[in-house]
Amino acid sequence: MTAPADDVLDDARQLESGDPAGMLPAIASGAAQVREAALYAEEAGIARLADEARPRAVVVCGMGGSGIAGDVLAAVVGTSCPVPVLTHRGYGLPAWVGAADLVIAVSCSGSTEETLSATEEAVRRGCRLLVVAAADSPLAALGERGRAVIVPVPQGRQPRATVWGLSTPLVIAADALGLVTAGKDVVEATAAALEDVALRCRPDADHFANPAKLLALELHETLPVVWGTSPLAGTAAYRFACQLNENAKVPATWGVLPEANHNQVVAFDGPFARGGAEDLFRDRVEDEPAERTRLRLVLLRDSDEHPQVARRTEVSRQLAEERGIGVSSVVAEGASSFERLAFLVALGDWASAYLALLEGRDPTPVDAITALKSRIRS
Repeated sequence: MTAPADDVLDDARQLESGDPAGMLPAIASGAAQVREAALYAEEAGIARLADEARPRAVVVCGMGGSGIAGDVLAAVVGTSCPVPVLTHRGYGLPAWVGAADLVIAVSCSGSTEETLSATEEAVRRGCRLLVVAAADSPLAALGERGRAVIVPVPQGRQPRATVWGLSTPLVIAADALGLVTAGKDVVEATAAALEDVALRCRPDADHFANPAKLLALELHETLPVVWGTSPLAGTAAYRFACQLNENAKVPATWGVLPEANHNQVVAFDGPFARGGAEDLFRDRVEDEPAERTRLRLVLLRDSDEHPQVARRTEVSRQLAEERGIGVSSVVAEGASSFERLAFLVALGDWASAYLALLEGRDPTPVDAITALKSRIRS
């Protein structure tokens, strides 16, 4: 007889045995990552980026779990940033990027081929350069050639579990350049926020008092649709969808309001909604295994929402519930944009790992990515 889902998540020993590579402890290290990365950034002399004029634009180059650092930076600086902040995921660089721009190359391993290609082009064009990567890696060596500020990244975690070690130096750099106010007090408050989330979401906290376990239970055997209610929350929605892909190995879609109300909302009337149109030709023998075809709307809410977006959020909830679609809601906590984003991202990270363990999957391996890289290189 299969144990009830909440019993599975409340068995700390079973969670530990299902997580042999330690994804849960890695997620719990977020606060330590922020403090450690801040120290490494200071020691690397990141403040000297401000010795020159403000860059025309900031281009962050990174892929996968490293590329999210650029999204974190853009979310933290927000729409009031005086220069554009863009994340470039791919080879080379856009044609317009030049010596007046700051290129930030981020790679946990320091060997990501797309990021190496982009950084090599940045060095060739004489761009200002910040490198966040493993010490003694090909990317760090390329950064030395381009006279970059180089911030080392400690190894031992999956890139997607090193989000704060990769992104904190970028936020500190933005503060030094006057693109956002995120001094030592903001950085420490963000670390404290991550500590608080880790305490509330720890494996030995029962599901009824653990927001990440509750969210995992709500997402069990569903198709998650994750919407953010601001650009910042949209970044968290994208991150959560990616973590559901990599940790839980389930499909997930993401969007940002109000845009999602102009396209994705129509799926509420489709075959994946519980109240969708009856398919007269379906094979009813398959009804039971089709449980995962039911949508679940997850609303990641920012405390800084446009009033009309707040109204759209509530109407979206009503539309979903009227159609038999379950709705989960997470509200950001914290004063600064860095804190609010950290809260939303961390809760999603915990929930995705718990969903994997609830459904009997090890959250760490990414066998499909490994196989894909192997075939490309062969």
